Amino acid sequence: MLNLKHLASVFCLFFILQTANAQLGFSHELGVIAGPLQFRSDYGVREDSKTNFGNSGFGIGVVHYINFAYRADCNCYTTDTYFNDHFKIRNEISYNKTNLEHLGKWVSPERTTIKADQLRAHKGVAENLDIGTQLEFFPLSIRDFQGFAYKYAPFISLGVHYTAYTPEVSTTYNNPNTAAYGDVTDPSNFYTGWDPGSVDASPGSTWSVVSSVGFRYKLTKLSDLMLDLRWQYYFGDNIDGLDHQLESNKFNDWLVWLNVGYIFYLD
Repeated sequence: MLNLKHLASVFCLFFILQTANAQLGFSHELGVIAGPLQFRSDYGVREDSKTNFGNSGFGIGVVHYINFAYRADCNCYTTDTYFNDHFKIRNEISYNKTNLEHLGKWVSPERTTIKADQLRAHKGVAENLDIGTQLEFFPLSIRDFQGFAYKYAPFISLGVHYTAYTPEVSTTYNNPNTAAYGDVTDPSNFYTGWDPGSVDASPGSTWSVVSSVGFRYKLTKLSDLMLDLRWQYYFGDNIDGLDHQLESNKFNDWLVWLNVGYIFYLD
């Protein structure tokens, strides 16, 4: 179960900022997002298609936008500046979960070594709760899009998220020491090339950088559909409960998330 205690102070700050923004008179948008993701971690073989597609999960979230182009308090447009007409702030709370296993050449059927058996028996779960903010840039005019001058509005974004992670780990390795069977704290159940402590399913928290590219499709005056492809890089390598010290471990954990969203303009 995710430990929300780590997010309490951040959520309070998030609420205070939102209350302050509401007093400035900018308009707001609210939406939901959901879609499949690939979690790139220390499980499996890096840049291997079986690993990338096999270790796929799903994410959902709630998003809130500050729209600088329009004032909800007076039902009018704001001062026509480049920033107001091309940028929005996106705030988000999201959740994602991915079941993980070792896939690729090191666990192929022809490999019958102890190391291969240990990898095949090792399973995990990456479970994350995110809260964060992104700045979205729309190359086309936000005002014109809201006025139905065109149906599509592409965007790119960059931001920072705070993540509370609660990984899970299990093993079914047929350990010769029967007393150690299924014990995830016993290094002899896992790949013998890893240092002790490489497998650690302790919950924790970290920051991440988030970047995305996508577009909105205008449905009605007060609603849009959104397609968003996200890249998220964590400032930690134990999000999946595995951080081995082999040379192949060159990057921290990261994910790619394709999500579809429905956005409603609060008027």
